[in-house]
Amino acid sequence: MQDYQAPADLLQDRIIMVTGAGSGIGLAAAKAYAAHGATVILVGRTVSKLESVYDEIEAAGHPKPAIVPMNFEGAAVKDYEELAMTIEDNFGQLDGILHNAAILGDRSPVELYDPEIWNKVMHVNATAPFLLSRAMIPLLRKSTDASVIFTSSGVGRKAKAYWGAYAVSKFAVEGLSQLLADELDDERHNVRVNSLNPGATRTNMRARAYPAENPQQNPAPEDLMPIYLYLMGKDSIGINGEQLDAQPK
Repeated sequence: MQDYQAPADLLQDRIIMVTGAGSGIGLAAAKAYAAHGATVILVGRTVSKLESVYDEIEAAGHPKPAIVPMNFEGAAVKDYEELAMTIEDNFGQLDGILHNAAILGDRSPVELYDPEIWNKVMHVNATAPFLLSRAMIPLLRKSTDASVIFTSSGVGRKAKAYWGAYAVSKFAVEGLSQLLADELDDERHNVRVNSLNPGATRTNMRARAYPAENPQQNPAPEDLMPIYLYLMGKDSIGINGEQLDAQPK
């Protein structure tokens, strides 16, 4: 999967939502999906960053994306439901979601962890993907083959000291991914759901988590795109309920 060679038209005429599309892995994925024919719905909290991604995609001659400014920390249930109605009115269906938006929170022991920051991290990283998925399931079911990718983490599969709410939220993401994979694996088999651990990647979040690390030793987000394309395209039909890694172990 890590060496997958995506055909140029892999995502032609498909509608793909990417959260956290303003930077890092979300930015790279949005551009990669657009370059392979998708109309990408760019979701993020910083409008200027989304506009920059929009301009890059449009300048490259790819399908015109859509911008959805949304702060998951404060978004209400009705905001997700209204977004679903807007997507249905404009596109009719949804062919994929990359759940990528997340926040790091504190790196501290549990006994010293700020409860307010804990709640914020859990809401943005775990509750928001639940609310978004819940609202989008009817649109995913309208696709002939939809793919949902949840961004996991190594500390969401084996917890490590001082990772606090981030680790726990990623365990929740793994659970939600497995739950949806089982629930949506029905007689139509049209929605597949998997979790993907990107591993150490040259992103702002990684730099905050490991300030003493040389970022150049890690791959850039663009280097990981083969597996992101594979999971979002038709070649991954039949891959469901898996815990996958973007980098070889």
